[in-house]
Amino acid sequence: MAQPVSSRVVRWRASGAFLGTLLLCLWSATAGAPQRATSAGAGAEWRTVGGEPGGSRYSPLAQIDRHNVHHLEVAWTYRTSDADPARFSTIECTPIVVDGILYATTCSPRVKVVALDAATGREKWRYDPFANGPPNPILASGGVNRGVAYWSDGRPGGERRILHGTADGRLISLDARTGRPDPAFGDGGVVDLRAGITERDLRRLPYGTTSAPAVFADLVILGFSNGEGPGPTAPGDIRAFDVRTGREVWRFHTVPRPGEFGNDTWEGDSWRDRGGANPWGGFTLDPRRGILFCGTGSPAFDFYGGDRKGDNLFGNCVLALDARRGRRLWHFQTVRHDLFDYDNPCPPVVCTVTHGGRRRDAVAQVTKTGYCFLLDRLTGEPLFPVEERPVPVSDVPGEASSPVQIFPLKPPPIARTNFTLDEVTDRSPAARQEVLERLKSMRYGPIYTPTALDVETVRFPGFHGGAHWGGASFDPTTGLLYVNTNDIPRSHHLRRAPPGSPAPYLNSGYGRFEDRDGYPAVKPPWGSLLAVDLDRGEIRWRTVLGEYPELIAQGLPPTGTENLGGTIVTAGGLVFVGATRDEKFRAFDAATGRLLWEYR
Repeated sequence: MAQPVSSRVVRWRASGAFLGTLLLCLWSATAGAPQRATSAGAGAEWRTVGGEPGGSRYSPLAQIDRHNVHHLEVAWTYRTSDADPARFSTIECTPIVVDGILYATTCSPRVKVVALDAATGREKWRYDPFANGPPNPILASGGVNRGVAYWSDGRPGGERRILHGTADGRLISLDARTGRPDPAFGDGGVVDLRAGITERDLRRLPYGTTSAPAVFADLVILGFSNGEGPGPTAPGDIRAFDVRTGREVWRFHTVPRPGEFGNDTWEGDSWRDRGGANPWGGFTLDPRRGILFCGTGSPAFDFYGGDRKGDNLFGNCVLALDARRGRRLWHFQTVRHDLFDYDNPCPPVVCTVTHGGRRRDAVAQVTKTGYCFLLDRLTGEPLFPVEERPVPVSDVPGEASSPVQIFPLKPPPIARTNFTLDEVTDRSPAARQEVLERLKSMRYGPIYTPTALDVETVRFPGFHGGAHWGGASFDPTTGLLYVNTNDIPRSHHLRRAPPGSPAPYLNSGYGRFEDRDGYPAVKPPWGSLLAVDLDRGEIRWRTVLGEYPELIAQGLPPTGTENLGGTIVTAGGLVFVGATRDEKFRAFDAATGRLLWEYR
């Protein structure tokens, strides 16, 4: 979009991620006399991207409810004025709000940090981490940023910091009052994260943070985005730093070294110089117990593992660490020997559920594969049964795919997990026939259908899920988990690499499997919003999320669209979500899924 991006108008890929600003902008326009909540006890603050350390994305504010949400109007608009149509330019940041100040990053690859008066949108300060150019021009994941973190020493008038990780591999500490770098932190307020990696040459490799750091006590904890292969990749290790000095305190090897737990799941020395297995989606915390949680991605190379035979821990895991020391407490692997780019794209939500007649502390992990795993918070034990099932094995020469994968019996899948001819689009007879003809020369089937060599393969769920980086929200008063999902197929294949390549095969790309008019090649819905009852392991309701106006004009019902960015749930009985391709911000009844309000 060529015009300046604002908090009111955002690209569809990011609108759900920026809903924290949208909701705050609209908050003062509810029916009745406007009020401004000023105390944390009143629920007015949003101190982490997940609302609180456990990532519930739940607001206890009830002034906006089912009865007055239709009165919402725009209260203010803040224009970032740094959209760059020539480059990847998107707002994926969920802002935080502390003491009436909103902190966020802007939309361009420069990801400036801004501090705004949350009631008026007036800018208090702005910091540009790339004012002098990027120290390293190679940006992880295109340079996106999904949020900042806040730390204070807890004293009235004491130290307050905004922690900002950049996609080029820096950690920056800013004075929350002024936006100036903290001179006591690192080198003039900046830690060069690449300098701490001595075992590999990162000069030509992407390495940096894209999700918000986690703050525990006086530690700031980072996950990293890196290359996914083939070829050399940066490590996906989790790293913790002293929030006052920038000194590294601990590091957890997500690909375990010899002598470490899990190294035997890598054949021979295939662990060496291995990237991926990285918690690029961020962290949640149980601060009382000092437990750090994350979901990890697939090991590199995403689509061929003949050079990393084995289950490949800690790739594709829900991982619990001692937040103080970085020691593994437990893990639960959701995909073995991933060949499908089925990262766990978000951290699990920390929750408490009623299970077996008693209250159980748990975490809930939603996945790209279209499943939700509910695990005991202290042990990682599944609270609902899971089972190993045989899956098709790869016929690519040199590959050794896992013959079994893990399937939860409850809750039911949150997205479709099998591609059959019955799933082929029925948008029109011509569109259906065209897709059926193409499928005659393609490979397709149930989830974990292996990617073929030189034959186009349908990947369903696709590379964006199921669930994606927006994650889920949880209402502790009802036990309902809310998650938006995709039913968008993709297609790709492996091809032989030229001589001298670092791997024998290359991936053909991340193609969309669409009909001749550019719509998904499966029957709708293509995007959904669900409420999952975690006490019972059931889907409470499911509704279509998003629409194509031109299809509505043709008389078709809403189809849903691909969606990125997550939900929040409120004590007013509402689920707010943007995220959709139609650029609409919506409110749903949290109890029924009925659409109550929308704004483009």
